Amino acid sequence: MLSNEQKTMTVVSAHAADFIWRCGGAIAIYHDLGYRVRVICLSYGERGESARLWKDGKTLEEIKATRRSEAEDAARILGAEIRFLDAGDYPLQLTKELKDIVVNEFREHQPEIILTHSIDDPYNFDHHRTTQFVLECRVLAQAEGYPSRHEKLGAPPVFQFEPHQPEQCNFKPDAFLDITSVFERKRNAMECMNAQEHLWEYYSELAKRRGMQAGRNSGSAINLSGSNIKYAEAYQRIYPTVGGTLV
Repeated sequence: MLSNEQKTMTVVSAHAADFIWRCGGAIAIYHDLGYRVRVICLSYGERGESARLWKDGKTLEEIKATRRSEAEDAARILGAEIRFLDAGDYPLQLTKELKDIVVNEFREHQPEIILTHSIDDPYNFDHHRTTQFVLECRVLAQAEGYPSRHEKLGAPPVFQFEPHQPEQCNFKPDAFLDITSVFERKRNAMECMNAQEHLWEYYSELAKRRGMQAGRNSGSAINLSGSNIKYAEAYQRIYPTVGGTLV
């Protein structure tokens, strides 16, 4: 565990499975580092990401319940707390009330790091709307005069996690996270999402490819534990790093 007060990482996921495919490794890594990891799911992905359940004749409420249960199981495997805001799906209903909830979430838990979707995604408007929403909530949470019983937020870095089709989303990774030590947990979490089984192998293969790139960009394929970098996740920062050195 970290010394002093426990630090927090917050993930804002448009749909109930997005956090698993795109940053499940980061969630597990930071949990193991002693962070409190909070996942905020704006929606269950009940309309746009649950095709198998609709074909099986499930009702809307049955689909929501299934997606919630599966996401809770996945979060438990990864070591995250999860909160569902049920803000609709295709499209998300990003109301003023929802904004107030997320602003106060940021102010109450004071995340050191925020992870969310890419700014661009022409294939899923819920995704890039979520990113714009998160950035606005972050700015509002920093405002001294915002009505809240919690202290204002500092300036946590925001990382975009990798979209499904990065080339069409202007996604250019500038950070690779070695997730070799936790990849099996990520895979187990992915396998909780039965309505999207077709993505299990896709994101496993993506992690391998990013692992190879991580090794090449690090100057060696050896991670801090002395093992080969086999799996990685890609991220792109929104705000610049700040420090006394460039490395």
